[in-house]
Amino acid sequence: MAANDKTPKTETAEEEQASPILIQMGIFAAILFVSSLISPLFPATFPVPTPVIGLVILYILLATHIVKLRNVEKFGDFMISLIAFLFVPSGIQLAANLDILKAEGVQIVIVALISTIVLLVVVAYTTAGFIWLRKNVFHRDVNVEE
Repeated sequence: MAANDKTPKTETAEEEQASPILIQMGIFAAILFVSSLISPLFPATFPVPTPVIGLVILYILLATHIVKLRNVEKFGDFMISLIAFLFVPSGIQLAANLDILKAEGVQIVIVALISTIVLLVVVAYTTAGFIWLRKNVFHRDVNVEE
């Protein structure tokens, strides 16, 4: 009698592995390429930056499960870890133009605060709207876990 007959076979759910980093970079590059093709289609009076379009495309792909989170998570985390480094050039530019900041600093700070508050409110209501749609129109669970 074989030893396999005595031990019960239990299937363990293996977690699906993340995609290799080059594939993750390719996904980001493809999304950025598509968004660079879409960006010029907007009118000159309403320019939309290519990275913003890319973020919307990535969100749609993740929300519809066309792209799984595990397929972009490692590279996304890496890019987020670099975000402070990416703000260095703008900080240097700000320091180079301190005379403008001195003359109109209060207005700049007020506009930045108001726009940040408006952005947070719009994002909060938009998210609440999408959750309501998913829950009431599509009758699906609102949990983000698969």
